[in-house]
Amino acid sequence: MASFFCSTKFFLLLVLLSAVPIAYVIHSEFSEHATHVYAYHSKSFLRECVKWDDLNRRFIVSFFDGGLGVVPVKEDQPFVVLEEIPVVISDLGKNSSLGLVIDRPRNRVVVVFADVFGSKYSAVAAYDLTSWDRIFLTQLSGAGEIGVADDVAVDPVGNAYVTDMKGNKIWKVGANGEFLYTIRSPLFAAKEWYYNLVGLNGIVYHPNGYLLVVHTLSGNLFKVEIGNGDLVKLVKQPDGTMIGDGLELLSPTRLVFAGNPSGLMESLDDWETARIVGKFKGVSHRLVTAATVKDEKVYLSHLFGLGYPKKKHVLVEAVFS
Repeated sequence: MASFFCSTKFFLLLVLLSAVPIAYVIHSEFSEHATHVYAYHSKSFLRECVKWDDLNRRFIVSFFDGGLGVVPVKEDQPFVVLEEIPVVISDLGKNSSLGLVIDRPRNRVVVVFADVFGSKYSAVAAYDLTSWDRIFLTQLSGAGEIGVADDVAVDPVGNAYVTDMKGNKIWKVGANGEFLYTIRSPLFAAKEWYYNLVGLNGIVYHPNGYLLVVHTLSGNLFKVEIGNGDLVKLVKQPDGTMIGDGLELLSPTRLVFAGNPSGLMESLDDWETARIVGKFKGVSHRLVTAATVKDEKVYLSHLFGLGYPKKKHVLVEAVFS
């Protein structure tokens, strides 16, 4: 047996096996997309979250290696490769910038930072959308406490709600950056330990006054009634669950799950129950991490960019079926 692993046959087998995924990636990259795509150049391979800034007609991008950028859209040139412009240079070491949300009434973007691989630091910060000055920075975990801040939602008065992917809890931070308290529930943790390797993740604020948050690996969706003592309910999904990363509210009754594949969920009873009404695969080899809505169309962002020296990232329009 040992001689086989040192043989020419084994080497050729490895070459053959590696050629299959490489061929798939090449085919996917050079095939024509079935839906509209915004492509943009970047200086780094990894991008975590993208949100559409409608007022300023640009995408805001979080850098996995820390910081923020903007991608202005040229509406008269829909197929040109756009350029990413860095606007926030992180001073938080090797911590990643992850989920973000635009807080329009206060003209700012709220973004979370985390030590993704070491789980030794989590924070949330707000930046002015015009000057890009930092308004506040609030540390959420560290000094021996394990946690990974992953995504954030903001309510109408400016409170921020940050998911902890490792600790399966939600941190609540006030409009001025003051830490308020932590929302916990036994429902947040999956029964199987391995599902909790990637726990609470995408989160959105619903205009009816509650939060919707997904547990990634179990696919469980929760409704958190922040006006009712932070009551946590498991949204019943009779048609089954979907692995979800980022969330985006398409309408009061429709919710986008960013994943591989991505999905569209619908609820007709104020999110007491929900069902899957559509799926979209897209360019899954780039790993979908977030969704955003531009001009009533859903666009999916991906973790990986490809190319050298400039790395090309894509935002793919999702058409669910």
